[in-house]
Amino acid sequence: MNLKDNIVIAISKGRILEEGMELLKKMGVETVDNMSDSRKLIYQTNNSLLKLVIVRASDVPNCKPGARIKVATKYVNCANDYFNKKKKQVDIIKLYGSMELAPILGLADYIVDLVDSGMTLKANGLEEIDFIFDVSAQLISNKASMKTKTESIENIINAFEKII
Repeated sequence: MNLKDNIVIAISKGRILEEGMELLKKMGVETVDNMSDSRKLIYQTNNSLLKLVIVRASDVPNCKPGARIKVATKYVNCANDYFNKKKKQVDIIKLYGSMELAPILGLADYIVDLVDSGMTLKANGLEEIDFIFDVSAQLISNKASMKTKTESIENIINAFEKII
């Protein structure tokens, strides 16, 4: 995981801690000290910019009435544009992993993500509530390659055109 800033993740004790640590481990994040042998509340990780804080569930901040809505996304600019056009003030939380986990773990109230069939949303108890825009893949060639490898690139373009 590539971080540019110091980040502190607060994780509630109990089952959420175990599940959270499993998720972090899958992302390549582990604590430097063994958590089971310690009463520490702050742990350094193998990423010098990331610390974990172990808290009681009641100490984990939640969204209260009147508080700004939290939105998790990989697509920060798109989300900001969308909410600015709607004239809604939200806190955008940049995440890199599975967006569906953000509401489940209490990190966000909503997510902005790419949706194909919606099956992942449904499997995680979420539903699509709005559409922002269609996305599509684009085939791009740099100018130098287009000049020096014209025939090969045109063959690739033609092959795509035949199947699309």
